[in-house]
Amino acid sequence: MKEQALQPERQQPPPELPESMAAALAMFGRHLAAERGLSPHTVRAYLGDISALLAFAAGDGCGQLADLDIFVLRGWLGSQHQAGQARASIARRAASARAFTAFAHRRGLLAADPGAQLGTPKVPRRLPDVLAQEQMAAVLAARPRAAGAGRGSQQGGLRHGADGGALAGALELRDTAIIELLYATGIRVSELCGLDAGDLDTSRRTVRVLGKGSKERVVPVGIPAVRAVLAWLHDGRPAVMAAQHDGPGVAGAAPGAALFLGARAGRIDPRTVRRVVHGRIAAAGSAPDTGPHGLRHTAATHLLEGGADLRSVQEILGHASLATTQLYTHVSIDRLISVYRQAHPRA
Repeated sequence: MKEQALQPERQQPPPELPESMAAALAMFGRHLAAERGLSPHTVRAYLGDISALLAFAAGDGCGQLADLDIFVLRGWLGSQHQAGQARASIARRAASARAFTAFAHRRGLLAADPGAQLGTPKVPRRLPDVLAQEQMAAVLAARPRAAGAGRGSQQGGLRHGADGGALAGALELRDTAIIELLYATGIRVSELCGLDAGDLDTSRRTVRVLGKGSKERVVPVGIPAVRAVLAWLHDGRPAVMAAQHDGPGVAGAAPGAALFLGARAGRIDPRTVRRVVHGRIAAAGSAPDTGPHGLRHTAATHLLEGGADLRSVQEILGHASLATTQLYTHVSIDRLISVYRQAHPRA
C-alpha cells in the first residue's frame, strides 16, 4: 500500500497566533491533504508560508482572522522583499496566500477574499537543460566507475566484481532501470519513488503512476526500459533484499511492494534518485549535467521532435492544463522549420 499523506493536524500552529487564525490554519492543512490530495512536501510548504503570514498579521495588530486584508498581505510580501527573499520565493508565497484566503472566504471565515487583489511578481522561467538524443544515448550506455567498470563479468544480468560485490551489481541494475524508466516515461522523481512492483504491466508495456493531487494515470513504457526494470526485479532487487536479510535494515522504511529500493532495502527516496541521475550523466562525459526533472523535460522534447502532438505529451506528463505543457516543453527550431516547409503552401 502506498504511503499515506501527511496528517496536517499533527502540525501544531505557533502558540502566539490568535485562536481563529490557529483554527483556520489547521483547517487549511486538512483541506490541502484530504480534499486536494497534495503531497506531504507541498502541504508542509503551504503551511509554512501561511503560518508566517498569520504570525506577521498578528504582529501587525490583527486580533482575529477577519482582520486579514489586502494591506496586510502586501505588507507581508513587502517584508519578504526587504529581507532579501528571491522573486521566485515571493511569488510562491503570494500564491500560497491567495490559496489560503480563497479557502477561508469559501468557508465563511473571511467576508471577502483579499488575495484576489494580490498581484504576483513575474518570475523568468528557466527551463532545465535538454539532452540531445545522442547525449541521452551516451547517458543510457554509461556505467559509473564506482560500479566496477572494466572488472568482473555480466552473468544473468547481475555483475559480480573481483571481490564478489553482488550488492554493487544489483544497485547498478537498479540505476540503469531508473535512468531508462525516467527517460522512457517522463515521470516525476516523486512518482518514480512511489511506484510499486505491481504498477508495471509488462504485457501492455505501461506503468501506473500516482501523480499530483493523487491523480492516477497510465503511461506507456518502451521495450528497453521494460527489460531494464525486469532485470532489476529478477536479479537486482532480490540481491539487495538478501544483502540486508541479516543486517540492521532501516527502521520504519520497510520496502513492502516498492519497485525501487535503496542500498539498505527501504523504498528509494528522491535524493538517491537525483544522485543516480547526476552520476550517470557525469559518467557519460559529453552531456550537460541535469537531474530527474531534466530527463522529464528531455523525454517530452524528444517526443515532440519525433512527431507527438502536444495533447498526447500532456497526458503522458500528467499536466492538468495544456498551457503547462506548452511552457514545460519546447520544440527545436529544426522541427519547426521542417513542419513549416511541409505544411505552408507558400513555404
